Amino acid sequence: MKTNTMSYKCKQFMMFAGVTTFIFIAVVIVPFIYGFYLTFTSWDGVSSQKPFVGIANYVASFSDVAYWQALGRTVIYSAIAVILVNVVAFILAFLVTSGVKGQNFFRAGFFIPNLIGGIVLGYIWKFVFNRAFVAVGEALSIGALSTSWLATTNGAMLCLIIVSVWQYAGYMMLIYVAGFMSVSADVLEAARIDGCTNTQSIIKISIPLMVSSFVQCLFLTITRCFMVYDVNLSLTNGEPFNSSVMAAMHVYNQAFTYKNYGTGQAEALILFIVCAVVGVLQVSIGKKAEVSA
Repeated sequence: MKTNTMSYKCKQFMMFAGVTTFIFIAVVIVPFIYGFYLTFTSWDGVSSQKPFVGIANYVASFSDVAYWQALGRTVIYSAIAVILVNVVAFILAFLVTSGVKGQNFFRAGFFIPNLIGGIVLGYIWKFVFNRAFVAVGEALSIGALSTSWLATTNGAMLCLIIVSVWQYAGYMMLIYVAGFMSVSADVLEAARIDGCTNTQSIIKISIPLMVSSFVQCLFLTITRCFMVYDVNLSLTNGEPFNSSVMAAMHVYNQAFTYKNYGTGQAEALILFIVCAVVGVLQVSIGKKAEVSA
């Protein structure tokens, strides 16, 4: 049988990737195209009619002050959370690859928070911030813990950041662990023979050779933070006074609560473009650093 014919290649593709491709098109591509179509309508999600309104939804999106405030909060939250997640994950990865006793147990323990669903995780931490911390603060007369952080605008954002770091750091740690393990022991041994300290070896050798791990972790954390919704819903629900509403929550409310599906889809598309641009820029810059390293 000839293996270089088009029919043979099509059969092989359908055999190994046909089902996956069909599911991807049905679950991702078709809804994306349909959602893009809805941005040009004034559909309320109930009626059978979808009146065509042109770019009116995009005009409404750009004039929606609440949406841009939510997007601004998302950018600030993402910037802080991405840095903290990767710093904590890198430190944890270094600790669990340094030969400490029981390091496999610690790897599993640090990864477990990522397995908990965002809704459940938010409710757990809501109890911690509202009850546990307050009880400890009142018992020890610690003013900062005597009132719930979720009751203040800055405190609610801080709680979101803390929970996100706790949730994502363990997953990113595994990627950094793989990066540490990919660094050749011979290179590190040669560096020690040449007089490098452990700190110098990490800065001058390990980190440059782990650029691909940084690229992956930064991309994953950026996209996850920009699209955060479940933890935002269960932990703060946008309170107090809508001061912790993130972009994804605002889009959801616009579409499903206020029944403005067209405007909600337009704002979702804008959020997707912002996230895609940031992600592509980060990956391209990271790849250049990887090549130079």
